[in-house]
Amino acid sequence: MKARPRAADALFALGLLLFGLPQMYLEDLPHDPEYDQFRTPDLANGLGVVAVTMALTWRQRYPMSVLGFIVAGGAVLTLLDYPPSIPGVVAFLVAIYSVAAHRGLAHSALGGLVGFAYFVASLTVLPMQSPVVLISDAALVVGVWVLGRNLRLRRAYLAELEDRAARLERARGTDARAARIEERSRIARELHDVVAHHVSVMTVQAGAARRIIDRDGDSAREAMSTIEEVGRTALSEMRRIVGVLRTDRDADQAGRELAPQPGLGDLGELLDHVRETGLSVQLWIEGEARTPSPGVDVAAFRLIQEALTNTLKHAGSQARAWVRLYYTERDLTVEIEDDGRGTATIMADNGDHPGHGLVGMYERVALYGGELRIGPRVGGGFGVRARFPLEA
Repeated sequence: MKARPRAADALFALGLLLFGLPQMYLEDLPHDPEYDQFRTPDLANGLGVVAVTMALTWRQRYPMSVLGFIVAGGAVLTLLDYPPSIPGVVAFLVAIYSVAAHRGLAHSALGGLVGFAYFVASLTVLPMQSPVVLISDAALVVGVWVLGRNLRLRRAYLAELEDRAARLERARGTDARAARIEERSRIARELHDVVAHHVSVMTVQAGAARRIIDRDGDSAREAMSTIEEVGRTALSEMRRIVGVLRTDRDADQAGRELAPQPGLGDLGELLDHVRETGLSVQLWIEGEARTPSPGVDVAAFRLIQEALTNTLKHAGSQARAWVRLYYTERDLTVEIEDDGRGTATIMADNGDHPGHGLVGMYERVALYGGELRIGPRVGGGFGVRARFPLEA
């Protein structure tokens, strides 16, 4: 137990003594012949009350020992015919509460029984009181024990809630990291096909240049230029995937999944499939269409695919969607919007945290140095806007 709670308990005991000790010596006992059996409070009585009361200083760390000490001290004072005192009675009740609040059920029940037995035994030496007073005093002792027990259970319940919240937070962070790792591995598999294609082209061109270099120098130089251009593109793609960690199993899967990846050229087929589900989708292309790098081509297509999938899942049957491609000399901006109820539904389904699909969007765009904004659309619905640089 820390020193601060112990100091607070010591101050409480001192305050109790400052309040109760003067009343012991200054007030007369009730003018009743039965009170004549008690001795007049003296120095020994005061020292006993001080010892019993100051034991509360250790009530949180040693509640059972403190209760036993207070019960024993009170019993000794009673056997010496000293009258009950306010500090002694309050210290007894606080000790009952402390046992219930700071110990398990078995110890708190034992402490409660010991305290209640002492209380009943002390009644036998007090002047005869009415049944109502006796019942109310007994109810007070039981109520103090129940109060301490309830507070202990409440503290345990709150501690369990905090621990559960901490576990959920750790699990949420672990899931997000796992989603990012999984998405990076999938992106690496997709880009593997692009890089493998470039290397194959370079190999074919190099072989052709070697065969014709002696008899057709111009064609050989053209082949060399093609190799240079393709090599730069391949290096650009490889720089983007440096740092993407892949397990051995991922590498094995990448070797088996060498089918060409879709790009913006397949966007019409994707929209036709979406329209077959009943969702109205319109496509606008603005600016002079330019050919992006193969990696950006795959990433933009997958971004549109994921956004339309979220629209199908969350926007509702009557929603409409728009896909816009804005080409500039340096950038490609992709916008996917719908007018459904996706804002509240997506956040509710994901627990107000990005799901795996949204994590995948951010990872794809960040991989190519782009920018992504996801959020509610003016006028209702949901919107996704991404900007990709056309050059590395």
